[in-house]
Amino acid sequence: MSDVGGDWNDALRRRSGRRRVVLALGAGTGFALSGALAQGLRQLVGSSAPAPASDGRPALRGRAPSIFIGHGSPMNAVQDNRFTRTLLRWGREIGVPRAIVVVSAHWLTPRSTRVSTASEPETIHDFGGFAAELHAMRYPAPGAPGLAAQTALRLGPRPVGVDAQRGLDHGAWTVLHRLYPAADVPVFQVSVDIAQPGAYHLAVGRALGTLRDDGVLVIGSGNVVHNLGATERGAGETAHGTTAWAEDFDQQAKRALDAGDPGALVAYERLNGAARMAVPTPDHYFPLLYALGAARADEPARHVFEGFQSGTLSMRCVQWG
Repeated sequence: MSDVGGDWNDALRRRSGRRRVVLALGAGTGFALSGALAQGLRQLVGSSAPAPASDGRPALRGRAPSIFIGHGSPMNAVQDNRFTRTLLRWGREIGVPRAIVVVSAHWLTPRSTRVSTASEPETIHDFGGFAAELHAMRYPAPGAPGLAAQTALRLGPRPVGVDAQRGLDHGAWTVLHRLYPAADVPVFQVSVDIAQPGAYHLAVGRALGTLRDDGVLVIGSGNVVHNLGATERGAGETAHGTTAWAEDFDQQAKRALDAGDPGALVAYERLNGAARMAVPTPDHYFPLLYALGAARADEPARHVFEGFQSGTLSMRCVQWG
């Protein structure tokens, strides 16, 4: 398929005024985006559809969906299980998007939101103690620096910066390896400002949702229930949580998703009495709010995968659109 990041970069270079704006972003400054400039940058994207992949995977047509993936252990990149087989099928069902933006639990930036603009993002092995084959893995997908810079502009007037060195963390590449194993779709990441409350993340997700009309797949990657100190490593893959607090919180979140109740999901601390155990820190929960924010009000949540790994890690995956 075409080099999407390159197409956007070429278009930006042909507009010297826009180029100065993008260069200013490279300094990592915050900014406010005027409506006229936002419209001008959207026009640079163009309307050409993505081409089907060389291995026969169909191209995504029309608006791209917004999805949330419970990514669990990095070992899912090399293991064959019900969850990983679901991701393989899911990628084919969605089709090949023009590009992908991932909000992962493993890129946290307090007091600002950052956007990765690397043209060739490295594969980050941000974990230890796992099998050598996992550490040897690479996911050599191209970046989308032009689109990433445009996305940074869309997120204004919040404090936003760009990072030309940031690669793909395991919350991104381990799931992309299953969804799009050919690593041929341009991808970039948006960080989580972990100092902000839930409503902030939902709002950033709404801003990212505008990319969907341009064929960009929005992915939030975390886990609805994530308490590493309370996992049961020998439990394997189960249909339900092995503790009442994990199962109860996951099911309450599902009910809120099915009801289309973003307020309940934003105020996750009050979702039910199990919240403190299920979400001791919000890093893995917040990516759900980005995917939810990118969804439209008339798009019901579809639960693509339900189940647990290691007893208490919810692997719930959800699609809107």
